[in-house]
Amino acid sequence: MLPNIKKILYATGMGAGAPHVFRYALTMAKKHDAEIVAVSVVETLSEFAQNLLAPYMPAEQREEIHKQAQESSREKLRERINQLCTKECGNDEQCLKRLIDIRIEEGAPAQTILEVAKDINPDLIIMGAHRHTALADAILGTTTRKVLHSSAIPVLVVRIPEGFHEEGF
Repeated sequence: MLPNIKKILYATGMGAGAPHVFRYALTMAKKHDAEIVAVSVVETLSEFAQNLLAPYMPAEQREEIHKQAQESSREKLRERINQLCTKECGNDEQCLKRLIDIRIEEGAPAQTILEVAKDINPDLIIMGAHRHTALADAILGTTTRKVLHSSAIPVLVVRIPEGFHEEGF
């Protein structure tokens, strides 16, 4: 029996390769008449960074600056995802309706993507991967590798071409 793909989780850090990966999510959604939920994760300020700032400004001021930065990031990410959708769909209303939700979450990227997947129960996760050295992957790991190896849901990993950059993104 062929898989029934009706909901796709498009996970993005909105880097330079985002348009390339989004096209795969959109193509799969069109092919399977599926919906897309886009998720991007904004990492929390590390404990080290918080401790570094502590002697120079009060906790309330640090929290306010962090809150403002998070909101600004959320708005920029929402804007870029909407821009991508509009660029790829043009005036195709059916295409525009495939993107049913944009979620901007805060936390550790891989863990947060897996939590969103558990919450929305997609049939497929689509995310991009850059080329990394084996040593860097072994020591640092990558969000994509962590999701790929921890998810019970199939993951489509889209290789982002080296040096890929699209004007306007």
